[in-house]
Amino acid sequence: MAGARASARRRVALAAVITLILLASVSFLLSATATSSAAAASPASRLAIVQRHAEDHAAVLAAYTAHARHLSAASASQTDAFLSISSRLSALAARLSVSTVAALEKEIKAQVKRARSLAGGAKEAFDTQSKTQKLSDTVFAVGQQLLRARRAGVLNSRIAAWSTPKSLHCLAMRLLEARLANASAIPDEAPVAPPQLADPSLYHYAVFSDNVLAVSVVVASAARAAAEPSRHVFHVVTAPMYLPAFRVWFARRPPPLGAHVQLLSVSDFPFLNATYSPVLRQVEDGNRDVALLDYLRFYLPEMFPALRRVVLLEDDVVVQRDLAGLWRVDMGANVNAALHTCFGGFRRYGKYLNFSEPVVRESFSDRACAWSYGVNVFDLQAWRREQCTEQFHRFMEMNENGTLWDPTSVLPVGLMTFYGKTKPLDKSWHVMGLGYNPHIRPEDIRGAAVIHFNGNMKPWLDVAFNQYKHLWTKYVDTEMEFLTLCNFGL
Repeated sequence: MAGARASARRRVALAAVITLILLASVSFLLSATATSSAAAASPASRLAIVQRHAEDHAAVLAAYTAHARHLSAASASQTDAFLSISSRLSALAARLSVSTVAALEKEIKAQVKRARSLAGGAKEAFDTQSKTQKLSDTVFAVGQQLLRARRAGVLNSRIAAWSTPKSLHCLAMRLLEARLANASAIPDEAPVAPPQLADPSLYHYAVFSDNVLAVSVVVASAARAAAEPSRHVFHVVTAPMYLPAFRVWFARRPPPLGAHVQLLSVSDFPFLNATYSPVLRQVEDGNRDVALLDYLRFYLPEMFPALRRVVLLEDDVVVQRDLAGLWRVDMGANVNAALHTCFGGFRRYGKYLNFSEPVVRESFSDRACAWSYGVNVFDLQAWRREQCTEQFHRFMEMNENGTLWDPTSVLPVGLMTFYGKTKPLDKSWHVMGLGYNPHIRPEDIRGAAVIHFNGNMKPWLDVAFNQYKHLWTKYVDTEMEFLTLCNFGL
């Protein structure tokens, strides 16, 4: 309120000064006119005029002087205000640099130290690099055990036990115990196969695995994603020692929504013998680098002679969308349809095959684009026509000493067998890398028909990526009591 009154007084004073200046100016003009008209007057008159003229100019100058003094006072007031604010800012800056910031810096350092301590303690649980290193150490240790076991001639069954995670091995043993406790409910022999299992008009899948829990997820996810689940047939091929465990699981937990499952082992295919198959011969000769269950996929036409098309699924996949469209993929003259994985110079034939060998160099291009297993559509009629199994046998015999490719991997011989006979599959059918790549785009995962946990960080292991694991565990039948008994961390 006081400020408003002061402002009003200043406006009144300024108005008075301006009025005085105007009056003095008018008086000056009038006197100038009078002077010109009285130029011929007497000296006394002229003296009076000059005196009045001087007095008028003096009044004008006095008015200007008063106005200048007012402006000078206002300017001095502003200057004082600016100096005061500048002084306060300087003092504040000094306080910040000396006391406040120093205290803040000290507090921040203490919090950073605490954060580092917390991060170090939680590193094993959240740091993927640490998980990878831990898994690598475990794999190396197991590899050394296997090497010592081979040198000592340990039985294959014990090697298989070491190669299987403890929880999965426990689950298989629990299922076998359940079968022994109730043998009458689960017969030793498989029941008579219903006609749907050989109906070529249905949608047929092949899964080769000794992991009953993983296979149950593949079947459950595919059945639930299907528009017509009863038209989907899953042919599961496992090792003879695990077949009873599979029978117990699927007897207790039949496939959902009317889907069909056929459980088979090597002994169900009489043609698989050392005379016919170089794979069986190498296994019987002690070549433990050749995993029989992995290589059985090269006998699909002989295993299922009535079928025209089969989709091969790995046991570490989850199905998110109806796969019936895979039976409508135009294969042309191709035998295989698969996701091509090359980009730039990566994942081409040169990575998988030994091109220093003349037979490889003369038959294949090291720049040819590689593809992946996981979701593969096989035209069995084209396979038979192209005699792909015979070509596979020839390559296996040529690689008996392991010089053409690493026999522990089944992909290189697939690249050779289906060279020039593989159609690229649209990327939306198959998204890979959930077992090794923590940076897959969420929109790619959501849009995929099948997501593939290829890599070391499988979803049933403790080292699995937390951001992906729920995509797999939501299909696990957690009500199965054996999962709790075997310490699955689901």
